[in-house]
Amino acid sequence: KMAGSSAPWIGCAYLFLQSTCKTIVLPSLYESSQKKLSVFKALKLALADSTGSVNGVDMLKVHCSHPHLIVQLKFCKRENCRRFLQSYREGALQKSLQNHLQQSLAMTTVPLEVELKAGSEHLDNMLKDEDRCLECIYREKPDRLRDEEIAELEEGLKSLIVHQGINNNMAVKDCMPPNAPSLPYPSRGSSLSPQVTFTFQGQEFANRTLTPDDHQKFAKLVSKKWKQVGRSLQKTCRALRDPVIDNLALEYDREGLYEQAYQMLLRFIQSEGKKATIARLIPALEENGLISLAEELLDLHSNEDCS
Repeated sequence: KMAGSSAPWIGCAYLFLQSTCKTIVLPSLYESSQKKLSVFKALKLALADSTGSVNGVDMLKVHCSHPHLIVQLKFCKRENCRRFLQSYREGALQKSLQNHLQQSLAMTTVPLEVELKAGSEHLDNMLKDEDRCLECIYREKPDRLRDEEIAELEEGLKSLIVHQGINNNMAVKDCMPPNAPSLPYPSRGSSLSPQVTFTFQGQEFANRTLTPDDHQKFAKLVSKKWKQVGRSLQKTCRALRDPVIDNLALEYDREGLYEQAYQMLLRFIQSEGKKATIARLIPALEENGLISLAEELLDLHSNEDCS
């Protein structure tokens, strides 16, 4: 039976990738410190293409098993999994992977063979029976939390995107297909949301999109009140409904408050894009008595320290 409305739909699958070109060995490229982020970026973008959302599918771990690169995938919604299966069945995912690897690695072509498994089931043999594929994926529950290396690569990718955006607004757009979903952290050079300024403690501040530095400061300092801030943000952000916040608390319980807070704000940033601004976060902090944290994000403390 599929999960009822009371429980979230969660399933797991493994995507096997192998280049048919003898000179391109994907596990070796992924194990290379210089190429790892480029390969990860291509995987991230292609998976986002397949579901139409940056967080439609999670990568839990990337295994290097020569000649295969094996990506462990976690799906948290049946509909996201269905979109992924359709993209895989139609060959769109394979084509997207080839294109993104070609662009990220600056190669003329990266021919690929792909295979999809859920447990002992080879899903390629049953792709026409979508419900059966969904059932197999649903039966396989993730056996791990997200690997630390994946978390580090996510951070590296965000920093890369921000860096590219600051130096050249078109750098990120050029490496994405026209309909690619936006990744976290729009560049500071991008157009501001309609609210150009906002007021805090009687002072006026310029509005801006949230940065990786904001993100880390928030996660470090918000402590136990991250849930309350999430509920304040949910008034204007559908991605932070109560079940999502509760699931984050459970999923990242072992990692502690920093990771729980970090993941909550990441959901906000991913879903809101350019609209994930400091002008929306500061009132949520004020509402929950986190004035010191708001001052920290607005650099008021550093101004006081400089005498």
